[in-house]
Amino acid sequence: MSAFSVILGLMGGLGLFLYGMKLMSDGLEKVAGAKMRGVLEFFTKNRFVGMLVGVVFTAIIQSSSATTVMVVSFVNSGLMNLMQAAGVIMGANIGTTVTSQLISFNLSEWAPMFVMIGVIMSMFCKNQKVVRFGEVILGFGILFMGLSTMSSSMAVLKESPAIAQILGSLENHYLALLVGFVITAILQSSSATVGIVLLLASQGLLEIQICFFIILGCNIGSCVSALLASLGGKKDAKRAAWIHFLFNIFGSLAIMVFLTVALGPITEFIGRISGYNPAREVANAHTIIKVVEVILLFPFIQWVVKLTYRIVPGGDESMEKGSQLEFIGEKNVFSPTTAVFDATRELERMGYMAMTNLKRAMDALLNMDEKKIRKVYEVEKNIDALNESITDYLVALNQTTIPVDDAKSIGGLFHVVNDIERIGDHAENIADAAQMRMEQNLDFSQQARSGLTQMLSMVIQITTYSLDMFSNNNQEHMQEILELEDQVDEMERRLQQEHVNRLTRNECTPAAGMIYSDIISGMERVADHATNIAFSIMEDAEN
Repeated sequence: MSAFSVILGLMGGLGLFLYGMKLMSDGLEKVAGAKMRGVLEFFTKNRFVGMLVGVVFTAIIQSSSATTVMVVSFVNSGLMNLMQAAGVIMGANIGTTVTSQLISFNLSEWAPMFVMIGVIMSMFCKNQKVVRFGEVILGFGILFMGLSTMSSSMAVLKESPAIAQILGSLENHYLALLVGFVITAILQSSSATVGIVLLLASQGLLEIQICFFIILGCNIGSCVSALLASLGGKKDAKRAAWIHFLFNIFGSLAIMVFLTVALGPITEFIGRISGYNPAREVANAHTIIKVVEVILLFPFIQWVVKLTYRIVPGGDESMEKGSQLEFIGEKNVFSPTTAVFDATRELERMGYMAMTNLKRAMDALLNMDEKKIRKVYEVEKNIDALNESITDYLVALNQTTIPVDDAKSIGGLFHVVNDIERIGDHAENIADAAQMRMEQNLDFSQQARSGLTQMLSMVIQITTYSLDMFSNNNQEHMQEILELEDQVDEMERRLQQEHVNRLTRNECTPAAGMIYSDIISGMERVADHATNIAFSIMEDAEN
């Protein structure tokens, strides 16, 4: 076999391996991303339990980089604090070794069967969850087919005295560490690098001892993904990425000391428990290194977290509640698993802006406050800008692969952003009425003012409950929302009738009465929009 054919085989095998791993990881995130997000959120209150969750989570999605990027995104979104993130990150370091353990058992001969099953499930099944799970199985099969291709090419390399001499001469521990770091940083996958090292060792092209130091380099290189993902995030997101980096740096240095002092006994111990099988030795060394790192650093994780505050000092600049996006957009960490949650947080912020503007507009109307009228118009422009930006984001998100359960709620989010924008429009209408009242020097009776105040109070109450139900899935006030909506409808009818009675008694002017009637009708429609917000995602999921 020519050198060119060998290189093509290695490249093709590596490509299949990386694609298979991505297919597995993405498929699992799509099938269970929303549920796993809930598990992470619930079980990470305790640092030790969070670590165990990180182990299981990473073992499932087969990627510590994906887990760490997800954790950075969670911190950026406010789902998780830094101490919780630290526990999950430590667990992710252990969970990632599952891939190398699977590879070491050489399941390549079963790969075609997994590929066929995966193709059948993903091409001929209509249930989206079955399709996604089929992609996971297909990815598993492709991964091992890639390993088989690489292994065949490396078997040829073994016959080349020049290649064997070059790899065999790799004795400098620091150079080996650098090689592991660079390859992992390029491939963005420590599992892929360890897989390559495992194959080289099984072919006799790399000494077991030098593999240990390459694995340490993989440790550090695996941090690159999270550091890059955190660049545009908030300061706590940057700190979460630094926790991962510092943990792996300190852990690798500690292991380096152990290996330098007792390389021979450690090699003998790993060889004995692995049956002197090179592939098993690499996989077990990978697992043992990660476990020892966690044991050594777990008691000091608070110090690591404190150190990140020195590396990334200060707090986030207080962003004015304006038209800039806070939780989504180009400058924020994007993770498919948290994308819908981030959009929900942004909509929640927009909703409270609209509700506050409604109160501001009513205050401007009743007290003829020109300064507040101008503020209403200013905030309304911000709400319109947010409406456009969030809608664009949802459109883009609808074309992205996200967890199946999250994808069901996208349609509901489109309705919510529209309902919030309409609430903002009603606030602007009240500001217009306040402007007209000032220009024409119109007056409201005490009864009319009391009616407006009472109705505003009920509308604010139902909007508050609705935003809480929408953003936190809190159904505690569901029945109250329904009852309040009926009460607002009834109040609108009663106030309109009282208004007509006042007109007939000549207790108010037609111009003031027209403004009053329009505002009462608008407030009733705000309550309708608030009810839509509360039930939008629930109804969308049912549909």
